[in-house]
Amino acid sequence: MNSRYEVVIGLEVHVQLTTKTKIFCGCSPGFGQSPNSQTCPVCLGLPGALPVLNRQVVEDAIKAGLATNCQIAPRSIFARKNYFYPDLPKGYQISQFELPICEHGWLDIETEESGEKRIGITRIHMEEDAGKLLHNDDNSSSVDLNRACTPLLEVVSEPDMRSSDEAIAYLKQLHQIVVYLGVCDGNLEEGSFRCDANVSVRPWGQKELGTRAELKNLNSFRFIKQAIEYEVERQIDIIDDGGEVVQETRLFDPDAGVSRSMRSKEEAHDYRYFPDPDLLPLQVADEWVERVRNGLPELPLDKISRYQNDLGLPAYNAGVLAAERPVAEYFEALVALHNNPKICSNWVMGEVLGALKEKGLKIAECPVSPELLAGILKRIDDNTISGKIAKTVFEEVWQTGKTADQVIEEKGLKQVTDTGAIEAIVDEVIAANPGQVAEYRGGKEKLMGFFVGQVMKASKGKANPGMANQLLKKKLAE
Repeated sequence: MNSRYEVVIGLEVHVQLTTKTKIFCGCSPGFGQSPNSQTCPVCLGLPGALPVLNRQVVEDAIKAGLATNCQIAPRSIFARKNYFYPDLPKGYQISQFELPICEHGWLDIETEESGEKRIGITRIHMEEDAGKLLHNDDNSSSVDLNRACTPLLEVVSEPDMRSSDEAIAYLKQLHQIVVYLGVCDGNLEEGSFRCDANVSVRPWGQKELGTRAELKNLNSFRFIKQAIEYEVERQIDIIDDGGEVVQETRLFDPDAGVSRSMRSKEEAHDYRYFPDPDLLPLQVADEWVERVRNGLPELPLDKISRYQNDLGLPAYNAGVLAAERPVAEYFEALVALHNNPKICSNWVMGEVLGALKEKGLKIAECPVSPELLAGILKRIDDNTISGKIAKTVFEEVWQTGKTADQVIEEKGLKQVTDTGAIEAIVDEVIAANPGQVAEYRGGKEKLMGFFVGQVMKASKGKANPGMANQLLKKKLAE
């Protein structure tokens, strides 16, 4: 934290929706297709082609608004945002201005430096995306209009953030929410979730905001943090040198770690907004809002709280398991089959997520279903196998898709729980290690781990560890 200046940050986040068709036409918004192959007269802006609003876009906007504590407007209006750029085929962008669909929301964040804090959300509005300029090796440029008319939500925060850490905490929570809702795939590299950051500084105690610079189209949490921190230092250096910060749009170069001026920053009046004459005002009935509200999934923070309060999980475990909705659903399916939340959480976080990370797979691709994993955990509970053998069983189930019972039977992995058999092994281990026995009896109790290990080794991992421990303590005390 700078001792003389306060940082002020507001964020504008563009959330690309996962609808099957674009916002005003029937074209697919899918990523990665050949240039200009997903276009029609509407998204190309050809004369006489009229837009038709996609109802699913409105529903997704309502979902996002409710999940971020916004008020849903019963009446909103689409506007034309007029500017000229090669990737904007109509010469204007259909957006919302004076009457957006969602307003006055908030998200609560937490950082180490500032603790818990509420960040205001000014508005969420619907709009269409522009196309994309492709810069070629021969110094020419091409335009790909596949992205034109792709449905977006723009989420505009209040200037409530005071550090890059707060900005990242807000962005990560917003990202998690829209992915949980299923309205966005959250892919930052493909631009499905991208951010513009408005950054300014002011002397501590000053109420008036400083002159802001807008950092454009940031699509990585790491780059957003770097860009904000660079911009803060840049502005402080200018002010300390007696200069004035210019209101402008800047692009961040992640390779060089610097931002560069792109253009002067426009104000709302520069865009000459006016209501779009081709689209009627949008009416959203209370019944529609309530239906959407009743269909919302349990959101991450609520899920974390329930995992801690109802299932007794530590905060860390709850946070990991609730971070992604498919992981949470896998965990909850497992708990429904094997009612021991702590054991279930340990196995999902350890074996399941570890194996998925190693193989580069998502939870939906996990070959060990909750049903198969529950079968392994039940055999630990009834002492058929030990926890160590269970990991071997897990690997075999992963590879073959067989049940725990099939693997245990075929591989002969059933745990030895016969007291006589284990006692015989314990006697052999004690007889084979007189030096360690003497040291243990002389007070070196840490050697108990060595003896248990020797028993497990001699039994090829099949001896019940608890029984082995008890018998060893009894024998070594004699």
